[in-house]
Amino acid sequence: MQSLEQELKQLIIDVLNLEDIRPDDIEAGAALFVEGLGLDSIDALELGLALQKRYGVSLSADSAETRAHFASVQALAAFVASASPQ
Repeated sequence: MQSLEQELKQLIIDVLNLEDIRPDDIEAGAALFVEGLGLDSIDALELGLALQKRYGVSLSADSAETRAHFASVQALAAFVASASPQ
C-alpha cells in the first residue's frame, strides 16, 4: 500500500503542477483539501479524471463517499486498491 501511496503523491504533484512539493512533503494521513495541501474543487476534478484514466476507478462528483475517499492520500490509496479493476 505504501508504494501506491507514493504513486498517488506523485500523481497529485504531476496533475496539479505542484512545482515546489516532493512526494515526501505530503503526509499520507494529512488532509488534501482546505487545510493540509489546500486543494480546491477544481483540483478535485482534475485529480478525479487522472485517477479514472490511470486506475480505471469511477467517482461520483457529488457523493459524500467520494469526499471521504479524497480526505487524504491514505484514504485515496485504500479506495484505489479496492476499486481498481483487477
